[in-house]
Amino acid sequence: MQLTFASYNIHKGVGLDRRRDPDRILSVIEELDADVIALQEVDERFGARRAVLDQEELSENGWQIVAHSTKPASMGWHGNALLVRDRLEVLEVEAETLPQLEPRGAVRAQLLSQGQQICVTSMHLDLSGLLRKRQFAHLCNNSRAPGLPAVMLGDCNEWIRPIGGERGLAAHWDMVEPGKSFPARRPLLALDRLMHTPHWKLQKAEVHASPLARQASDHLPIKVTLSLS
Repeated sequence: MQLTFASYNIHKGVGLDRRRDPDRILSVIEELDADVIALQEVDERFGARRAVLDQEELSENGWQIVAHSTKPASMGWHGNALLVRDRLEVLEVEAETLPQLEPRGAVRAQLLSQGQQICVTSMHLDLSGLLRKRQFAHLCNNSRAPGLPAVMLGDCNEWIRPIGGERGLAAHWDMVEPGKSFPARRPLLALDRLMHTPHWKLQKAEVHASPLARQASDHLPIKVTLSLS
């Protein structure tokens, strides 16, 4: 089984031209041609925290929205949501509130694809290095059912060096850093990452840097194809 995962911080739909343009974000989502997409910052920041994207249009385009909203008009859990193609079955959805200075969270889904159960987590980690370390350790220890192939991906906000590895946070996870994804116009930092359990084999990893993606958000999406080994 081979699946393509993507992660995209959509910056509440506000592009580099400072315009909120949900249709532009939806077009980038379709460009990705992925099976599962982790989204961050899917709700407006203030007031009712309304969803930025048209949920009916996502459904019409073949996406299942996997999330726990924080308010009636919102779409994500602290801005986090997963989009899952209709051909995959969603078995279970859970939300995680992470140790935080500002609202942070993660959404985890158990999916069924070609008879195989997998766990996928969308996350957005803190700007604080200490809290980020605690959040990542928490997710490493709690983000899958025992024994299932699992993937975590999202905006890790790691500005200086990779999470895990030498920090001892990811003993049972492999880190994939597709490349520099922020800021979108001239990327300097690899803030967006994917982690997977050893069940998976990496086939391809890239930053999606289409002309539209360079304008639609302050982050470029990442895209990773994995196969079960």
